[in-house]
Amino acid sequence: MGMVMYTTKLGAGLGAIPETLTLLDIWRPGMKTTELEAVALESGAFPNVTARRLHNLVVECFSSRYLVSGDYPAFILKELKGRIPDDTLAQILLIFTTRANNVLYDFIREVYWGRYSSGYEIISNDDVSDFVIRANQEGKTTNPWADSMVKRVSSYLPGACADFGMLEKGRLRKRKILPFRIAPLTTAFLAYDLHFSGLGDNQVLSHPDWELFGLARPDVKEEIKQLSLRNLLIIQAAGDVVDIGWQFNDWKEFVDGLIK
Repeated sequence: MGMVMYTTKLGAGLGAIPETLTLLDIWRPGMKTTELEAVALESGAFPNVTARRLHNLVVECFSSRYLVSGDYPAFILKELKGRIPDDTLAQILLIFTTRANNVLYDFIREVYWGRYSSGYEIISNDDVSDFVIRANQEGKTTNPWADSMVKRVSSYLPGACADFGMLEKGRLRKRKILPFRIAPLTTAFLAYDLHFSGLGDNQVLSHPDWELFGLARPDVKEEIKQLSLRNLLIIQAAGDVVDIGWQFNDWKEFVDGLIK
């Protein structure tokens, strides 16, 4: 698999959490991007948003993040909305936002958690622009970014992290790093997402997506052990050999299991 290049798509809405929740209410299973855009425009749910911005929100944010494989993950997010805490749902949205925006995926794993684990309390604009400039120089962007684009993307990254509750909000040169811990239901969701995608138990535990939450393999093992107390899955580990007993066979069973 080749390297996934960095794009500027994140600028269409950063975290876009309230907009995503509204679009989830409007969206129906089987609804494609163009239909969703038309229905959202008609709905009056976005009175202060221009048609052009709504187009970007639907195409660049909602569709690229949440209509990845047919109706997945939109259909499961729609089911979970209102049934799990909002901040947990936001963590699940973070997973799909970063998968669709590799620049944010790498920034969180490398810079955010790098600073966090080194004991820093802030992330400065310089930390962000150093990361973006280096990525641009290393050819990680779809095409070479001009200085103005480097500057814009450098503002998107901390803005998106603030939307997801990882950094303080506001137009600041230095932002405080906020305590950010994976919720148990986020752990369950990500574990099942990776399992349903066809990965073996050891691959699930070692997947780089866990690094979005500052977790290495031993931490993931601990988090998953906690889930067996809730009967969401059962883990048996002897040394490096791990065997996970998955309690649900599909997403419908997963949602039903959570609601019980």
